[in-house]
Amino acid sequence: MLRQYVRQFRQGLVRKWPLEAREESESRRAPLSTFDLVILGVCRTLGAGVYVLIGVMILLIAGPAIVISFLVVALSSVLSGLCYTEFWSYVPRSGSVYLYSVVAMGKLCAFLIGWNILLYLVAAASCVTRAWSYAFDSLIGNHISQALERTFSPHMPSFLAPYPDFIALGLVLLMTGLLVLGARVTTLIIKVSTGLNLFVPIFMILSGVIKGDLHNWQLTEQDYRANTSGSSSTFSLGPLGSGGFVPFGFEGILQGAAILFTSYFGVHGMVTAGKEAPNPQRSIPLSMVISIFIGFLAYSGVSAALTLMVPYYQIYPYSPLPQAFLQVGWDPAGYVMAVVLLCTLLYSFLCAMVSMFQLTCAMAAEGLLFRGLAQIHTRTGTPIMAIVASGTLTGFTASLLGILDLVKLMSAGVLPAYTLVAVSVLVLRYQPDKNLSKEGKTEEGNEISDLEASPSEPVPEAGPLRILKSLWFPTSTTPTQISGQIVYGCASLLVLLLSILSLILAQWPSQVFSGDPVLTTVVVVVLLLITGVTVIIWRQPQSPSPLLFRIPALPVLPPVSIFVNIYLMMQITSETWILFSIWMAIAPTFPSHCLIFLLGSGIRHSLAGNNHRQPPASTPQTLD
Repeated sequence: MLRQYVRQFRQGLVRKWPLEAREESESRRAPLSTFDLVILGVCRTLGAGVYVLIGVMILLIAGPAIVISFLVVALSSVLSGLCYTEFWSYVPRSGSVYLYSVVAMGKLCAFLIGWNILLYLVAAASCVTRAWSYAFDSLIGNHISQALERTFSPHMPSFLAPYPDFIALGLVLLMTGLLVLGARVTTLIIKVSTGLNLFVPIFMILSGVIKGDLHNWQLTEQDYRANTSGSSSTFSLGPLGSGGFVPFGFEGILQGAAILFTSYFGVHGMVTAGKEAPNPQRSIPLSMVISIFIGFLAYSGVSAALTLMVPYYQIYPYSPLPQAFLQVGWDPAGYVMAVVLLCTLLYSFLCAMVSMFQLTCAMAAEGLLFRGLAQIHTRTGTPIMAIVASGTLTGFTASLLGILDLVKLMSAGVLPAYTLVAVSVLVLRYQPDKNLSKEGKTEEGNEISDLEASPSEPVPEAGPLRILKSLWFPTSTTPTQISGQIVYGCASLLVLLLSILSLILAQWPSQVFSGDPVLTTVVVVVLLLITGVTVIIWRQPQSPSPLLFRIPALPVLPPVSIFVNIYLMMQITSETWILFSIWMAIAPTFPSHCLIFLLGSGIRHSLAGNNHRQPPASTPQTLD
């Protein structure tokens, strides 16, 4: 009996939503052209928070070579975006990575991914709020930050910010109250914020052309000493590094790329609008690549202009753009830039908060968080508990953690999510179709377990010899249960091998490329194993089911995306992973009642039979 309950509980954890057929009868809006999708992608890509972040990134991590970091991030975002596009094409409605993981991987995986995305959203909202505080403080001469730092800095632990940011806390509480009362992000606000977001890079790049000096990309130790002796700045100069354009080396470029990975996170939200395009197979990848390229030009252009206007070690870390104009003598432009950043940061914060409580409600409605978080207040029409919980957590993190720590947490939440997306795409293409017959559907729909075989497919005897033979000579031209299990196993082994390769290349790159016999042999063996496992996956039959978009070069491109994401994760500092581990350690204890829910639903699932399975309580539709 105990074994039966354990098995039923395991089935409840991995139970998936059905991959429902697309509704052809749905009323369609006017078709979106590639140009429309590009506009949408650019609006999702450009964010004011990055313009605050680049200050500390240039000062401490990458220097002027942050331009190359943005290029690395753009290329990796294209890979992740293509995987995300096919992942979305399996699901007949808009949503987030969380929704798609419910469909593809089951509720346990969906909970972990949703928990990671919540971490990203909390860190994003906190980071934007703290950036707003810095921009506001710069308008009044940085008096607030200086007073708070003198008062609290000696008493703050090293792993927290130098001082508690009460301005950020007050802003979070104020905006939380407005959201509880039913505040909305209107179309006018979106249009104004988009215009301001376009104004920042254009004005900054033009200013860099006028006031920039190429010598600032060729700085030496003599320049640094001269600036140190003659500096009248209110903060100390940053490190010189090795000077020049790449002062912190290749390691600084990669660390910068790992932290800046979230810069293009919003562009993937345009994928869900791709179903409105006449030719999604062409429009979605083309518009995504163009949007990311425009974002790269904007971010790298602002970074280049900033480092040409001001030596990288003199850049103010928390309000770099307004302070840069003050340093070159354009005081009015500095105040205008500060006001523009205040407006756009406020919009970014609202978007992050809305996404956060929407995701919280979606997870709570399915029993993956406390059910009370999904309750809608009858008078305001808002999920008050979800908003208050989101605001409380955001205010706490915004007031205590530094902006760089928050951004690292954002990357720590996003990179594992998109790694899972790439793995899921690699696995799903080789799984047998599980189309639901009309006879098997109820009026409310039903669920399928990933342990069930396709009803139209006989289950062959899967002996060891048969499986070994199927590695190279599949028994069918269409996916079977055996071929699907082979791909599952190979994909898991591939992730392990890519993690080992990334660890070696991240920790001992000089020894590997200098010809260290042990490490070089290990790398060669791992590469051979990766190639062999990839070839085995390539030999398996793919599903012939039509999709709006199919990723090219399968099964090569998803492993490349997995490797890039894991390698970037290796660049994030251990302190960030400690904070991430604490967040993940809360996961099984915070929603402890959810385990009971999943156990109960698993038992009901097995007792009700195939024709009486009920769908989840709600359809989560969250912003990215």
